[in-house]
Amino acid sequence: MSLTADQPAYRIEDLSHLSGTTVRTIRAYIDRGLLPKPERRGRINMYGDAHLARLRQITDLLERGYTLASIKELLAAWDAGTGLGGVLGLVDEVQRPWSDETPARITRAELVEDFGGVTDLPAIEDALDLGILERVPGRDDEFLVPSRQELAVAVQLHAAGVPLSAISAQLREVRGQVEQISERFLAFTTEYVLQRFLHHPPTDEETTEAAGLVRRLRPLAQQTLNAELARAMRRRRTEHSRRHPGNILPAPHPAPPAPPPTDVPVPLPASTVAAVRALVGPDDIPAFIAAATAREVAARRMDGLADRTGSD
Repeated sequence: MSLTADQPAYRIEDLSHLSGTTVRTIRAYIDRGLLPKPERRGRINMYGDAHLARLRQITDLLERGYTLASIKELLAAWDAGTGLGGVLGLVDEVQRPWSDETPARITRAELVEDFGGVTDLPAIEDALDLGILERVPGRDDEFLVPSRQELAVAVQLHAAGVPLSAISAQLREVRGQVEQISERFLAFTTEYVLQRFLHHPPTDEETTEAAGLVRRLRPLAQQTLNAELARAMRRRRTEHSRRHPGNILPAPHPAPPAPPPTDVPVPLPASTVAAVRALVGPDDIPAFIAAATAREVAARRMDGLADRTGSD
């Protein structure tokens, strides 16, 4: 980065004063490639307005939360001809929060009240470890709640009888699975949607297009998870009710015992059927056999009675 005669030239101390950046930090930026090297004039290093502008850009990006590594990539894209505004728009879209929830504060007393008066210090430590609660500097009796929805789920589960330790364990397990799903979704969309923007520094039009794609893809992950969770719960519920019907459905009334059979088919010899047909005709065969059977049963009953009387 050469300086012309009509451009202002600054010693490093002057650049530090104008930019609000320490001399040590300026030298560190040069070593890391964030800031162009100065021009050597004799035995003195001189800096120009381009260095001052770059330092102000770095400061602005640091205040917006970017790391030095990210800033280096952004500035490299800008130097390659991509508008920094377009690049920042794309990065901001990617880094935008995935939820519209706003953090809230809750006191320890309110927390105990929400959980039915239960004071469980290990559970609070678990919630802090999981990020459900965050400490408020200088306040031991107050917490920050990043997601009120997540806390509300824990409150409802506890009210339904689930121990706090079980809620924490379940959240840890679910979180690990969701992180794997998010990693796969990001890899999938990067490979098939955003890959074409990664082979070269994107133009302003490409960064705008990429930001629009990210904006449209953002709700697809949640929609897919909601649909798949509904499908899985529906299938698991059906399978569970089949395996354990007593746990889901009321016990059915016992079925009445089946009545004894009233008719037992008995095969008859063909000669018997032919003899009956010749005697009474084909239409009265069932009636004749029934009457003959009834008479035989009655006769045997009479014989049995007679035998009993004779023995007495």
